Amino acid sequence: MSTVELRRPPSGLDDTPEVPSGAREFRRRLREAAVRYGPVLLTYGVLKLAGFAVFMYLLDSAGDFRKKNPRFGGGAHPWDVLASWDGWWYQQIAQHGYDPALKPVPGATGLITLEGNSAAFFPLYPTLMRLVSECTGLGLYGAGMTVSVVASFVAALGIHAVTRRLGGHRAGLVAAGLWAVWPGSGTEWSGYSESLYTALAAWACHAVMSRRWLTAGLLTCAAGLCRPTAAALVAALGVAALLSLRRRADGVLRPLGAVAIAPLGLFGYLAWVNYRLGDINGYSKLQDGAWAHKFDWGVHSFNVLTSLPVGHFDYLYAMPFLDVIGVCVVLTVPVLTVLLLRLRPPAVLVVYTVLSYLMVMATQQYFGNVSRYLLPLFPLFIPLALAMRRLHWPSLATVLGTAALASGSYAGYVLFELGVP
Repeated sequence: MSTVELRRPPSGLDDTPEVPSGAREFRRRLREAAVRYGPVLLTYGVLKLAGFAVFMYLLDSAGDFRKKNPRFGGGAHPWDVLASWDGWWYQQIAQHGYDPALKPVPGATGLITLEGNSAAFFPLYPTLMRLVSECTGLGLYGAGMTVSVVASFVAALGIHAVTRRLGGHRAGLVAAGLWAVWPGSGTEWSGYSESLYTALAAWACHAVMSRRWLTAGLLTCAAGLCRPTAAALVAALGVAALLSLRRRADGVLRPLGAVAIAPLGLFGYLAWVNYRLGDINGYSKLQDGAWAHKFDWGVHSFNVLTSLPVGHFDYLYAMPFLDVIGVCVVLTVPVLTVLLLRLRPPAVLVVYTVLSYLMVMATQQYFGNVSRYLLPLFPLFIPLALAMRRLHWPSLATVLGTAALASGSYAGYVLFELGVP
């Protein structure tokens, strides 16, 4: 009878396939990323999902959307509301492109004298919507929601990164949570561009703080293709670059390169629209004539702020419930700005916040929408986050969790159904 001799492999040899060093490095980085960013994504995702679920429940239980035009806050299902209003315009751009024109409304004598035109909406969000649709096979609705949801998580990471530099990881987690529950946050998971713009703005500010000037310039340029309020971000980067040149900390070429790149998106699109309209001020005329949005040095905002306290609603575009929320947000911003200044943050955050606020307040528009227009002012989360980080985890979860559930109403339902987002 033969025997089989079992031998151990020579020292240093093993039957286990060797993992290439590149794969090991990738796995290591993946684990590190999960440890570093996982809590941020989980915090934001859980809070946002809670508010979103309440929002959908309120829409379905009230049922008012079923009686509305699908273009103006209606649809067959609650989630159809998310792609109405501005979302409808973005889908039209993604599907048909632009055809800028100043077309008078026959016989119009009031505020609205021009027909609405897609050129009033900036191109980056619908371009990404079309790209995702072509690459994935999703319809434009699904593609738009995908862009918004992914961008909202990217924004949460950017807000965490900026806040972490000033107050640590725990404060960054709180700031990401505040992004999920802030007034106006109902547009983060919808066919709107707020999430995309905030993601670009947050990471542009972080790049400035990290002295990565060319990255900051490119991100700011992209933000300029997203929303006109990117003018505040362009100015903030410019101020930061001037301070850097004064200190001579980063040389000359990189800060100046960022300043040169940053405004190209914003001014490039405005120049193209004005050229197509055949009017050097065409974009402003379109916004004024088709939507009654114009720079009025704050007259309309002043009218609202002096009318609501005495119970009068005889101002332009009055929507009582939504306007009350808007007034609360508007009055909160200066308080949080003072608290932010006490932290002595980088100039880019201060200039971005203050100029964005002034641009919104100095414009005639639906006042109730200021909660949406001021949503990208993420530096305002920082002083709150630094104060709330002292709370124990159960208390913190209770505060943010309650706000998340309530946000389904004040940040979602009120904005979309009791107002005009």
